Amino acid sequence: MNKPVTAVSNLGAIDAAHHLHPFSDMKKLNAAGTKIITRAEGVHIWDSTGKQYLDAFAGLWCVNVGYGRKSIADVVHAQMLELPYYNTFFGTTTPPTTLLAQKIAEKTGPKINRVFFSNSGSEASDTWFRMARVYWKALGHETKTQVIARKNAYHGSTVAGASLGGMKWMHEQGNLPIEGIHHINQPYWYAEGGDLTPEDFGLKVARELEEKIIELGEENVAAFVAEPIQGAGGVIVPPLTYWPEIKRICAKYQILLVADEVISGFGRLGSWFGHQHYDFEPDLAPIAKGLSSGYLPIGGVLVSDRVAEVMVNELGDFYHGYTYSGHPVAAAAALENIRIIEEEGLVERVRDDTGPYLAQALASLTDHELVGEAVSVGLMGAVQIAADKATRRRFKKPDDTGTGVRNKCVNAGVVLRATGDRMLFSPPLIISRSEIDQAVDTLRSGLDWLKDNRGEG
Repeated sequence: MNKPVTAVSNLGAIDAAHHLHPFSDMKKLNAAGTKIITRAEGVHIWDSTGKQYLDAFAGLWCVNVGYGRKSIADVVHAQMLELPYYNTFFGTTTPPTTLLAQKIAEKTGPKINRVFFSNSGSEASDTWFRMARVYWKALGHETKTQVIARKNAYHGSTVAGASLGGMKWMHEQGNLPIEGIHHINQPYWYAEGGDLTPEDFGLKVARELEEKIIELGEENVAAFVAEPIQGAGGVIVPPLTYWPEIKRICAKYQILLVADEVISGFGRLGSWFGHQHYDFEPDLAPIAKGLSSGYLPIGGVLVSDRVAEVMVNELGDFYHGYTYSGHPVAAAAALENIRIIEEEGLVERVRDDTGPYLAQALASLTDHELVGEAVSVGLMGAVQIAADKATRRRFKKPDDTGTGVRNKCVNAGVVLRATGDRMLFSPPLIISRSEIDQAVDTLRSGLDWLKDNRGEG
């Protein structure tokens, strides 16, 4: 029986010769060398040199139950022996696929009772995008095809997902966005709020949705999509006035409200889903990441009864799906992952203990002369670096600033993420208070390094 490769002397050279990495400048990466991660346990990972790191980013927002869960490996092994694969086309399903749909529906609230499975969050974005257009066409509203999204949002890297996202540097590759997608401003008060209070700014940017609906014509708009908290855009926590106003506007007009729950789902915010934290009910919601804690690829779309009733009773065939939609082994892993979250009370732990503790720990950094703000909800947080706190002036090269601090933290044994000049936290939901302290103390040391090497700012 072959064992997983944990140490190969020339693995870096093989990687450089044959592996194209996502979101990477391969020339720079090959020159610097790839860090090879060989094992993991709990909230820690190890590289091929034997160095240990505290993973304060949960892989890529996703390892909610932590690494090394034997019970997930066990159910995956058992499912592979019993039924390693079958499709969900042609009137068939598998037990774990069906039971997973039921389990997810138990957590979403009374008006969401169905799931369409995909393999990733990006595919889930493509799926709901088609669903929204098909839904309105089935009801006889064939002109309702336009979708409104937000600048600096991230909804995946497929053609539709990258188009829905509002990151211009992604749009520059591939002649995006595709036709029919429009972007309004994000609720990023620190960078874009000017002299407005956060509350007034939240209302202002929310009302841009209504303005865009009127501009395009309600009869032409299918949906509005937003992350409850923008993730890859920098953990942009909206002002408290934002989501109530969005909720009001979507109720006023005939458009679907789509909550991108890929990051915020499955306990990250101290609730099962982000829309529950912000007290609104989406019509559609892509999910992934924490669904299986990254143990196997799986995603999907939560489908409200409003949309599902049309798809079931009015649409006929929905010509969309994936070979691995509802893959039985991935579904088995997700079921066990959710069982762990339930049994260990991880959602409640984030809500009542570690989430408030992370907020307190991050707030302690606001006494640092280079910290403009520290924000968090549950175990999702950000620290904004500022060249001048009083004026909210930022460094001239925010990407270089954030990357420099991140690299210092990684070298010190803590993995964080930098989006521009915002330092992001998204640790496994099992993280302890002492491990939170370690991560925050390491970031403070990185900020001290920046203070001593800040240059012109």
